[in-house]
Amino acid sequence: MALGFVRPARPEDAAEIARIQLSTWRTAYRRMFPPHVLENLDEGYLARGWTEAITAPPSSRHRVLIAVEQGESSAHVVGFAASGPADEQALAPEEKPLADDVAAVTDLLIEPRWGRRGHGSRLLAAAVDNWRDDGFRTAVAWVYEADEAMRKFLSSTGWEPDGAGRALDVDDLLVPQLRLHVAVTVAEEEA
Repeated sequence: MALGFVRPARPEDAAEIARIQLSTWRTAYRRMFPPHVLENLDEGYLARGWTEAITAPPSSRHRVLIAVEQGESSAHVVGFAASGPADEQALAPEEKPLADDVAAVTDLLIEPRWGRRGHGSRLLAAAVDNWRDDGFRTAVAWVYEADEAMRKFLSSTGWEPDGAGRALDVDDLLVPQLRLHVAVTVAEEEA
């Protein structure tokens, strides 16, 4: 029997996070991005970035979490989430800065072969707990318009479009995104 759980990422997880990121992008985004863009992504470069995000985050409110599937004889890192205070990367074009109590999801990925086992829900629940502890009242996340699976997943947990949109220029191909948001505060009567 397998058991899933979430924990903060450690420096030794960086290479596995990079592998999952690359594998997931190459699978989930292969029809959204030009093939050469995905083929030329460097796993070592991604791992160095994740090492820095884990060991030297910009603030104590920046976090990287990993999802683990624990079997009887082995454990596998199967996904990860990264978030922190909303910065310029969370903004739509020409939008004013978001409030200090807005968290931004920068990554939320589950390796496709480990999907539909509750790992994404556990990651998101752990992130929400952290956001509440850190005083965030709202969270935002950019999703690719063509990424129906991510849009459906977030919508099923209460996220809704906030009206913001943008397009990423990926080697002269514009890839449209929309921004979703959710309230993360606990209602007074529940507190």
